[in-house]
Amino acid sequence: MFFSISGILDYLVNLVIVIIRDLNYPGIFLLMFLEGTLLPIPSEVVMTFSGYLALTNQLPTFLHIPAYILVLVAGTIGNAAGASLAYAIGFYGGREVILKYGKYVKLNVSTLDRTEHWFKKYGPISVFVTRMIPIFRTFISIPAGLAEMNFKKFLLLTIAGSLIWDILLVYLGFVFGSHWRSILGIFDAYTYITIPAIILVVVYVYLKLRSKPKQ
Repeated sequence: MFFSISGILDYLVNLVIVIIRDLNYPGIFLLMFLEGTLLPIPSEVVMTFSGYLALTNQLPTFLHIPAYILVLVAGTIGNAAGASLAYAIGFYGGREVILKYGKYVKLNVSTLDRTEHWFKKYGPISVFVTRMIPIFRTFISIPAGLAEMNFKKFLLLTIAGSLIWDILLVYLGFVFGSHWRSILGIFDAYTYITIPAIILVVVYVYLKLRSKPKQ
């Protein structure tokens, strides 16, 4: 029996929808936690669909807090918790253990090498930047752990980057409404456009800071 990539993606999207409809905010937290641990859960689906539900009043509110705020809290904290687990795996597991079991979450030598190179070249700021880049946003936690980056700094940058990404996705859910699925196709192009743009910005900032005279 053969499965097409599009068929698997459709199944995954529908599964995400069912979980969020059944569990609401705990479901959002769970899905974003799993994405943070490198599992192939598309945050683009989780947060955009949740934004659509918040817009159409299909999610409950608590203590008069708007649904979209609760969506952002659940998604961002869930992702930060998952990223912290991935960081711990890198910190305590080491490269050999990661490569041994990483194949189960599509983490191979090439991907690990690229994210490690990115982290070594740009330092802690890469944790913040890559949180806004599909695919790479989850894998950066591993090299941060391997490099024994200060955990508090890692967590702060992870939350900041994840929150910006989640706000964008929830906003797109608002904008597209019931047609929220139509945005999923733009993220491949977004990835290829954003990566070189962000690299240029990081290099520019680095050179500007380096050129400042020491006081």
